[in-house]
Amino acid sequence: MKFELKGKDLQSKARAGVITTDHGVIETPIFMPVGTVASVKGVHQRELKNDINADVILGNTYHLYLRPQTRILEQAGGLHKFMNWDRNILTDSGGYQVYSLSANRKIKEEGVKFKSHIDGSYHTFTPENVMEIQRTIGADIIMAFDECTPYPCDYNYAKRSMHMTHRWLDRCVNHLEKLPFKYGYEQSFFPIVQGSTYKDLRLQSAEYIANAGAVGNAIGGLSVGEPAEEMYAMTEVVCSVLPEDKPRYLMGVGTPINILENIALGIDMFDCVMPTRNARNGMLFTAHGSINIKNKKWEDDFSALDEMDMTYVDTEYSKAYLRHLFSVNERLAMQIATIHNLGFYLWLVREARKHILAGDFRAWKEMMVKQMDKRL
Repeated sequence: MKFELKGKDLQSKARAGVITTDHGVIETPIFMPVGTVASVKGVHQRELKNDINADVILGNTYHLYLRPQTRILEQAGGLHKFMNWDRNILTDSGGYQVYSLSANRKIKEEGVKFKSHIDGSYHTFTPENVMEIQRTIGADIIMAFDECTPYPCDYNYAKRSMHMTHRWLDRCVNHLEKLPFKYGYEQSFFPIVQGSTYKDLRLQSAEYIANAGAVGNAIGGLSVGEPAEEMYAMTEVVCSVLPEDKPRYLMGVGTPINILENIALGIDMFDCVMPTRNARNGMLFTAHGSINIKNKKWEDDFSALDEMDMTYVDTEYSKAYLRHLFSVNERLAMQIATIHNLGFYLWLVREARKHILAGDFRAWKEMMVKQMDKRL
């Protein structure tokens, strides 16, 4: 993997870059649609490529391990071939999903024993077997196995957890060295900074992660319920330590405003279920604020879904029509809303990139934050 900085904003820490992998180019800043079980919910791969134009999507190690299982993915020749996606894929390590199973898991130094949410069967994730699983899935970018702490989190717990995440990182790195690539292309490994919302722990973790010398670095354990201001403060602290010449990935973030604020702090990569999950509940994100399309006020609004025309659905369908589809529980409603939201998120990060390169990112970002902070 190569990362090249193409431009920096002089009035913030925002950067524009290019990541190159064996599956193509990723222009940063970038948003990665979440394709949990080898599918971005309700969206064809053709639409992801041709309409939303995603450079990279996310797969989820925990879910893919349980279904369809790694043996099926291996027989298919890896996740790219299985889902017929020839662009980039990033897989998370499953740490966050296991964290979400709080009542059904036990964390020990060796790893995590957990109960499947599907059939109640017991499984164990260790740093070593998670590296093996991710080798078999075959994503272009793979993540270290970490423990994601909850919010709020006791200082001593956060400290113990962070040190364990660091020990797990060393085990991931040592084991990866013994595992050859499976499908004839390279995989790049990103470690993850933890430390909850404690500045001293975040600094310590960022230094440990920076010293690992990986090709890119991630920030985990944020966007788990803490106020936005705390998220920004932790991001700023960590970005002051992580190397400038490596991409920085903020995991699980966020709202359109969160994304712009974190780009301004030096983040290059984002993923979040928000655009897809909220779409399925009738919430549309636009450059002028968010819309709850289920509200009665849209019942006779025959204007285009979004005059800005970021994807084909924006001008092919009206607000009244989409509201009607939701009111009768038609599945097409969720598809239209999802394509719109993902198209908007990708437009947003690409506009941010243009303004970073043009030198007026900060003024544009401040205007957009004000504009988007509305319910229409």
